[in-house]
Amino acid sequence: MDVIDEITLTGVRAFGRHGVYAEERERGQDFVVDATLFVQTARAAASDDVTDTIHYGEAAERIAEIVAGEPVNLLETLAGRIAGDLLARPGVERVAVTVHKPQAPIPVPFADVAVTIRRSKPVDAAPLSPTEVAR
Repeated sequence: MDVIDEITLTGVRAFGRHGVYAEERERGQDFVVDATLFVQTARAAASDDVTDTIHYGEAAERIAEIVAGEPVNLLETLAGRIAGDLLARPGVERVAVTVHKPQAPIPVPFADVAVTIRRSKPVDAAPLSPTEVAR
């Protein structure tokens, strides 16, 4: 079994206009994203070449672009967009994305609210035969 390593970006901050309420979209606020990319790093470790791994600076810039981009209602949607973009990178097998909304309009004192999603690339599998489906 191949070893899966992790590249983690913590606290990527960007201004966005996401939320259910019109005021959130008008005023906007900061969002904070943590992302873990599950990758194989052995080749990069051996070559010491950034082209053999995930360029985490580029990944962070892309996360910030998505947060600053088209508004959505839900953190789940925003996290899904970020996860999909990161999974599209060659070599990324799985991701975990947490989107924090520390200035959410919650009427009681709180430190943070966040949504975490985990996504994987689909596994290539041969279609099941009718006999296997019936089992």
